[in-house]
Amino acid sequence: MKKTNAMRILEKNRIPYETDSYTDDGEHTLERGAALMMAEKLNIDPAAVFKTIVMRTETKELCVFCQSALYEINLKKARTAADVKDVEPVKPAELLSLTGYVRGGCSPIGMKKQYRTFIDQQALQLEKIYISAGVRGQQIVITPQNLIKATGAQVCDLVLE
Repeated sequence: MKKTNAMRILEKNRIPYETDSYTDDGEHTLERGAALMMAEKLNIDPAAVFKTIVMRTETKELCVFCQSALYEINLKKARTAADVKDVEPVKPAELLSLTGYVRGGCSPIGMKKQYRTFIDQQALQLEKIYISAGVRGQQIVITPQNLIKATGAQVCDLVLE
């Protein structure tokens, strides 16, 4: 298995993690539900899969949000957490140039720049969570506390109810 930038950063900072992988066989359409399909392929609880959502604020600042695959992000709560007037998802075509990652393989660890990061509070209810390792088909398995440590993330409520 080839090490990703996210893995190298975790190792450099001596933050423990594990990995898991699945075959990205083209069914990974990157639409809503892709994270749920990945959970099924890994035979894991989808509540433990945290997708990475990159958003742009009205001031053009990029913010990173980590949200359970079971839920959609509440934009009002995201704006409140980031203390901004507006947020909107970055266009998929811009993701690689802004973060260094492709859609479907975007990790909250090791982007081109360190962006403010927000993790949904539901992560703290889990022993370990799954995040993208930085490429499609590979996941990092990490404690929520170690993900917070690695990203400097703020914990907040992001769930759309």
